[in-house]
Amino acid sequence: MNVESIARWLESIGVPPEVISVGAEADNAWCLLRVDDPDPVWEVFWREQGNRYDWARFTNEQVACHYLFGRLAWSQVARGALGLLPAR
Repeated sequence: MNVESIARWLESIGVPPEVISVGAEADNAWCLLRVDDPDPVWEVFWREQGNRYDWARFTNEQVACHYLFGRLAWSQVARGALGLLPAR
């Protein structure tokens, strides 16, 4: 999973595209940004009214994407949109 595929993965579990912003900051969205500081790092945070919340920073793109996926997958589970498969 990387910045090119994260939106498709999140959409596949029912996360609305308007709550995700990859590559740019957007209010009322989870943002995933690459920052060159001086080495590349990836930041993940919720942005609301111009402020960042639940901010996390990673030195690995895949780890940042999996972190965001995990946070949003959990929110889908918590609201009942995702759940366990029936036992076989």
